[in-house]
Amino acid sequence: MRILITGMCGFVGSTLTRAWVESRAGHTLYGLDNLIRPGSQTNRQALHRLGVTMFHRDIRLASDFESLPAVDWVIDAAANPSVLAGVDGRTSSRQLVEHNLVGTLNMLEYCRTHKAGFVLLSTSRVYSIAQLARVRVEAAGGAFRPVLDEAIPGLSDHGVAEGFSTEAPRSLYGASKLASEQLALEYGSAFDFPVWINRCGVLAGAGQFGRPDQGIFSYWIHSWAARRPLAYIGFDGMGHQVRDCLHPRDLVSLIDCQMTANPAGKLPVVNLSGGTASACSLRQLSEWCTQRFGPHAVSVDARQRPFDIPWIVLDSRLARQEWGWSPTTPREAVLEEIAAHAEANPDWLDVSHG
Repeated sequence: MRILITGMCGFVGSTLTRAWVESRAGHTLYGLDNLIRPGSQTNRQALHRLGVTMFHRDIRLASDFESLPAVDWVIDAAANPSVLAGVDGRTSSRQLVEHNLVGTLNMLEYCRTHKAGFVLLSTSRVYSIAQLARVRVEAAGGAFRPVLDEAIPGLSDHGVAEGFSTEAPRSLYGASKLASEQLALEYGSAFDFPVWINRCGVLAGAGQFGRPDQGIFSYWIHSWAARRPLAYIGFDGMGHQVRDCLHPRDLVSLIDCQMTANPAGKLPVVNLSGGTASACSLRQLSEWCTQRFGPHAVSVDARQRPFDIPWIVLDSRLARQEWGWSPTTPREAVLEEIAAHAEANPDWLDVSHG
């Protein structure tokens, strides 16, 4: 199988690449990355040592696809993944759309030309912030949990399912990813190539470029290990906000199935996450860090950031039903992997922030 991985030098792209190389699955792997993210060069050097072919190109430029070799599948792991992108002053709204939607258009045109299949790694952030904010939560055991005292379509004890509302507002980031999903499905239908949409929970693991607005598990553990300032932001100021976590190498088994499946009768959109078993609040993460590294003070910041929500855990039962997929890396293993990386790379936050 010939595979092109966009965003190959990012955390997810490089993790998928290494997993396929180490599995000796026999795939021919090509990568594409514009290398603008601090830390990307570190992954580029590591992938070069593995013998992987990587092209320094930009998905926003249609002409950058013209000289690429033909492949059987494109895995889209390239995006600006911050929910604050386009509104926080780091990236303009136009740049966000160019990365996350125009880039998708260029990939789909490449797929159309070569009759290649397309796998889009999407996000839980396509789900409606307004509807998620409606979910009543209570604090218990150091974490928020939903109080299901009214029926909300797509919500259960297992989390947020694919049928949950995707109505605006979602954030500019969420809107760009949902638009990419819809465009990909239309292209696949119009030009007869397979398209799979995988909506991922919080991806986490060693080597992730963490920031407070993305890669929170990596950011928190690295900051704790280095005794850098940390704060519980918004809500009750107690760190009760909850997310699930998923190691990206657990995506490989599913993508392998998707690349060899007959798409007839298969649902094209599924959630992928560690589910409730992997869910963790910042306070619980702090307790884990205290056991692992010793105590460290966390301050309180009462301001409410745009697009923050107190609780979201994805329900991935449909992926189990459709594909027999379930994550194999438990939360403890994900956290310990990040912690070991933090100890081995005490300056990682500086490296990954430029």
